[in-house]
Order: sequence, then structure tokens, then C-alpha cells
Amino acid sequence: MEWSGKWIKPSQEMGEVCPVFIREFDGEENGGREIAKAELWVTALGVYEAVLNGSRVGQYVLAPGWTSYKSRLQYQVYDITQLLKDENRLSVTVGKGWYRSPVPGWITEEGKAEKAAIPAGLLAEIVITDKEGNTTCIGTDESWKAGESKIRFSEIYDGETFDAGFKAAEYLPAEVFEWTKDNLIPQEGEEITEQEYIKAAAVFTAPNGETVVDFGQEVTGYVQFTLDARAGDKVEISHGEVLDKDGNFYNANYRAAKAKIFYTCCDGVQTYKPKMTFFGFRYIRLDQFPGTPKPEQFYAVAVHSDMKRTGCLRSSNPMLNQLFSNIIWGQKGNFLDVPTDCPQRDERMGWTGDAQAFVKTASYNYDVDKFFTKWLADMAADQLPDGSIGHVVPTLFVGSGSAAWDDAATICPWQIYLTYGDKEILARQFDCMKKYIGFITNTTKDKYLWTGGEHYEDWLGLDAPVGSYKGSSRADFIASAFYAYSTSLVVKAGKALGEDVSCYEDLYRNIVETFRRTFTDYRTQTEHVLAVHFNLAEDPAKTADALADMVVSCGSRLQTGFVGTPYLLHVLSSYGHTDLAYTLLLRTEYPSWLYPVTKGATTVWEHWDGIMENGDFWSTDMNSFNHYAYGAVADWVYEEAAGIHTVEEAPGFERVKIAPKPDSRLDWLEASIETRKGLVRSLWKQEEGRFRYEITTPSPASIVIDGVETQVGPGEYIFYSRI
Repeated sequence: MEWSGKWIKPSQEMGEVCPVFIREFDGEENGGREIAKAELWVTALGVYEAVLNGSRVGQYVLAPGWTSYKSRLQYQVYDITQLLKDENRLSVTVGKGWYRSPVPGWITEEGKAEKAAIPAGLLAEIVITDKEGNTTCIGTDESWKAGESKIRFSEIYDGETFDAGFKAAEYLPAEVFEWTKDNLIPQEGEEITEQEYIKAAAVFTAPNGETVVDFGQEVTGYVQFTLDARAGDKVEISHGEVLDKDGNFYNANYRAAKAKIFYTCCDGVQTYKPKMTFFGFRYIRLDQFPGTPKPEQFYAVAVHSDMKRTGCLRSSNPMLNQLFSNIIWGQKGNFLDVPTDCPQRDERMGWTGDAQAFVKTASYNYDVDKFFTKWLADMAADQLPDGSIGHVVPTLFVGSGSAAWDDAATICPWQIYLTYGDKEILARQFDCMKKYIGFITNTTKDKYLWTGGEHYEDWLGLDAPVGSYKGSSRADFIASAFYAYSTSLVVKAGKALGEDVSCYEDLYRNIVETFRRTFTDYRTQTEHVLAVHFNLAEDPAKTADALADMVVSCGSRLQTGFVGTPYLLHVLSSYGHTDLAYTLLLRTEYPSWLYPVTKGATTVWEHWDGIMENGDFWSTDMNSFNHYAYGAVADWVYEEAAGIHTVEEAPGFERVKIAPKPDSRLDWLEASIETRKGLVRSLWKQEEGRFRYEITTPSPASIVIDGVETQVGPGEYIFYSRI
């Protein structure tokens, strides 16, 4: 579509107030002809909410979403036919959103000033089509007016200030300004929408006398509250994830993010929820609130990308089920248009390392095809000229060139292809994948290895030296291992696309040979894991055995960080150590996946001991209680414990391999995934001294029970084996 609308902004200075743009129109605008269809085309430099004749237009929250704005700004198209009347009033409120907020990428005052100077721009068109097919467009121009809204302040990190009694003194003609339209793209990702309303579980007085509301579940979104008040009464709310060991409200881990709501009441019964921001929280503190608050006055509104739930894990172990729930809530809370690292503190960015670690689990839990397609397109758009990938996408100038982080460029598209079977994602990202390999090849200090540079290494590895976050695994080892792995994925992607990848096959062969000559010993759990999982170890079984010995020798404890943890259990169970993998999964002492559950976690934590055994906090500096990466363990449960595997030669579950690996410490375990081909399900349970297996496959499958492989067609099957 050729936009006839122009970019407009308020002609008056409003400071921190969110402007509202107004356009009134009637049937005469289209010659009085009978309307067949009416649409609103709209985008903004920030986030917007459109209201037509008192009704919200669409369900999209925080539209137009977060993209690499310099090259990709989404616009939305809404059908407004049913909202039209004889006399119409369209209002569009514009907030800062991600576009104009001082997110961490702009760490200098100069950068913040540059971002703050971006206008609160709106671009819109009302497109009316009559019964004869004639079209009338009412685009943004000087005929639109702008004034101050009731939203007196709104920002992603700091929250929202709303005055319910405010009335604008006047609306002045909007001002047209020059801004590009060349970066406009139609909506590509999933819409962000309200998903669940969670009623407050309790309102209580903390030991220090503060009034706290507990929703019983950490969510990403915002609070909705209802109260009966007088004009001018004040509400002030702070958000937090956890209570301290004395039971008091705590949010020092939000760092510089104020995460506050300020609300000024009008007369009577009123309901409010923020419109231009979001929070990560389980608890709220009522710093000011008229009357005596009751649980029924408060709801936590969970907001995330509108993804279809496809995967489910259940077991006989309640603590394990809570972990499965925590993983789902962690994904919901952090899949808000981009795969963020956390939803609460002054960060909330699309960290590539977290995304690549979790992408397989993500694609089993939910249909994330569209979600990742959009995010990976932003990655390609932001790829630096040298081929490196920003540590966060959309890129915010916080660095590039880290192994396992940049490798999201190859790992994510390949996994999306395996799960959904559509080559289009590979075709779109193939140049990005190749350019990334070129970056490593051109910048390494040693040919056929990845040496030099700055890396996050095995971030938060538990074997880290005192004072370090990076674990004890060698940086060159990790980087070279991922160089090999990503090159192998380029080869696989190229072959799937029918491309000539012979040069990458040669490169991969040389990387593996050089790696094996260079790294003749493996010193940490993570080094063992990567050597086996990336097919670099000359004797993988021996290396996996050595890994198992290391794990057992330190008390059956994992010591891996962000790099090694996603693959740890896979390596153990692939080489005869499934019992040890279950021991790690079911362990409740620190460090373990279930230790946070013992501390009341309802999402996955950034640190295994975010709350330490004595009740103290790990730190205030970097201690998120909703950080999804370690939830990657769920893909081991799907694939190894329950046994559901994709087949590389037949992606998208065109064919299935189901090879369950039960454990007597669980009475039963069930996994199911709604694939593009239909439901695949695996259930095993102990029954009279044997294991009973119930398996459903929508495609031809090879079912492996006790080492015996059976070829079957689509259907439902029951097998038995001895315990």
C-alpha cells in the first residue's frame, strides 16, 4: 500500500505526558456512500493504543511491537467496520515504548538525549471501502489534532502515571514532520495480547507494616485494580518478585527500574490497568491505596506474544510438575515480542545466548515459528558488516562477537526448521548464517579455531574462579567448539536448500581436525559436554564416562553454566548414564533445577541460588527470578525421558523416533507435542513390576523399547518392558 498519511506529532511541548491524537469524521467523508468495509492502518514511534467511539481497536498490547526500528517498523491493520457510527471519533495515544525509552544500549547521556528527542510520531490511515468498491483514505495530516492524555508518564522500566480526572484544556492541530516510511513492514510477528487474569491470592500486612498483595504466581504484564474512591485520592504501587527472608516486600534486584504505578482517582467506582508499559512481578506493595484493600480488587494480567500452546509435560512427582510449570511461565513471561532475558529489571532485552539455549524447548512448548521468524529477521537486519551478531536483538550496541551468543544465528533457524519442517526459515536466514561463519573465519587468531576476542564463556558456571561469572572452561575451547557446530549447521542448512556447501564441508573437517589436535584434554564438565554433544571427541563414549565420573565425584552436582547446562543431561543419557541424568533432574539440594522449587519459585531463576539456603539473596546486582534459559532441561524430558525425537532427515515430525528412558524413581511420566502432523504422545508408568508405554504418533515412527526397534505407522500403541 502507498501511504497517503503523513507522520504527525503534537505541535505543543508536552514533556513526559503521552499525547493523544484525535480525528473526527462522519459519513460525508466518503460521499455518504454505504460502507462495505473500513480498516485502520497504523503504526507509531513508540507504542500506541487506538480507541474508536469508546471501544478499543484490536487486542494488540504494546503495538507496534519491538523490532530493529531503523530497518523494520511494523504496522498493523484493523477491521473497524463494526465500530463505525454516523459520527465517529478516533483517538490514538502514543507512549515511549521501546523506541523512545532509555534502554541500556544508550548508556551515555548523549545517547539518551538523542533517543528522547525522537518525536512521539503517529502514522495512520482510515481506509473506507463502499459497496461499489470505491475507497476513501483519511490519513494523518494537519487535520488531526493532538493534546495531553490522562497518561501523564509512561516508560518501559519505570512504569506509568495516570490521572483519571484529567481533562485536556485544548487539542491543537497536529504537526507534520519528515520521517522515513521506507522501513515499514506489515505485522510479521505474533501480536502481544492479554492472556490470563489471575486473581490475587492474598492481601497481608508484612512484618515491617507494609501492605502487600500476593498473586501466587510470577507473571509478566500489569495489575488491574478496582476501587471506590473520591476525586484526588492517590494509588501508588511498587512491584516485586519475591519476599525477603523475614517476609517483607523486596525489589532491590530491579536495580534502576522504578517499576511503579501512580494513579490519581476520579469520583466513584473505577478500574484501571496500565496501557503503555509492563512489569515482571508476583507481589505488589500498596504504598498508597484508599480504603481497606481486599484480594478481589486485584488481578495480575499476564501479557505475552499470542503463541499456541503445543507441548505438555506431566509426572507423578509434584515438585517436577512445579518445575514444568515454572518453565512454561518463564517462557510466557519472557516471550513478549522478543525472547527477553528477564521481564522485571532495567534490562528485558533479546539476549541471543538465552534464546539459542532454549529454542528447542520453546518450540516444543509453544508454536514459536512466527515468533522466531520475526526475531531472526531482526537479527539479520542488525548483523554487523563484519558478520558478527549483536549480543542482544534488536541490537542495542551492547557488543557482539561472543561464542554461544552469536551462534543463535545458526542454532535458532536450524531448530525452527527441525520442529516445523519449513525450509523458508533457512532460506531467509542462510546469508546471515554464512556471514556469521565468515566473521569467525576472518577474525580468529588461529586458523580453523576461534581464538581471541571477548566472550561470555560458560556464563555463571558454578566452577568459576572467585570473582568471576564465566566458569572455568577455556574461552578458546568453547568458542572453537561452537565454531565447529555452527559450521556443521550451515552445511546441513545448505544441503536442505540444495546449495553447494562443499567449501563449508571442507572448513568443518579442518576445524574438527584442528580442534582434536589442539584440545587433547577436557578439564571441566562443560568442556566434556561440548566435546561430546558437538561430535568433537574422538571417543565420545569414553568422554561421556569421564563426565559422569566428574559429576559423581563432586556429589552428583552439576557445575555447568549457560553454555554447558542445556546439553549436560543429553550427553549423559546418550551414553548409558540415564540414571545419573535423572539424579541431577530430581535433585532438590543446591545446585539443581528443583532447589528453587523448594524455595517457592514459580518461574525459572537466573541463579540456582538466587535465594540462598539461609534465605539471603545471591546479590542485588544480577538476580532475576524469571530467567528462562535453564528451563532448557525440558527438551531433555521431551526427548530422552519421554523419548520423543524429531528426525533430521524428515523434519517437522514427518517421521518420528520414540525411545523412552524410564526411571523407577517416578511412577509415571507423560509428554505430548502437537506437531504440524498431529499429536505425538509418550506415556510410561510402572505397573506390576514392569513399565507400560502408551504411545501415539501422527506419522510413521520407529519405537524403541529396551533396545528393540519396531517400525509402525500412524496410530496408538501399547508396549511393556521389565523394570
